[in-house]
Amino acid sequence: MIQKINVNLVKLIAAIILFICPFDMLYWFYDLVRTLALIGFSFLAYDARKKKKNIESIIFICLAILFQPILKIHLTKPIWIVIDLVVGVWLIASPFIEERKKE
Repeated sequence: MIQKINVNLVKLIAAIILFICPFDMLYWFYDLVRTLALIGFSFLAYDARKKKKNIESIIFICLAILFQPILKIHLTKPIWIVIDLVVGVWLIASPFIEERKKE
């Protein structure tokens, strides 16, 4: 139960941070987001792999690579906005989708 709360909390925090990204923020904020996203998505990939959710694990690994701050992937602002919003919505929806699958 505690592990499930931690995973959902990480997803919620990551989604909130991603929802802030479309607004004009200082450059350091986006570097912080990249670092936090790398850490969060790596944790979520590890947790998904541990639970034998291979597809979800691969998705989180790809997101960690996309957001990582070392070798930045340069995309236009409109593309980043779409990515941030889609990933944020998916992170919020995923616990509810998992609950529905269990029923």
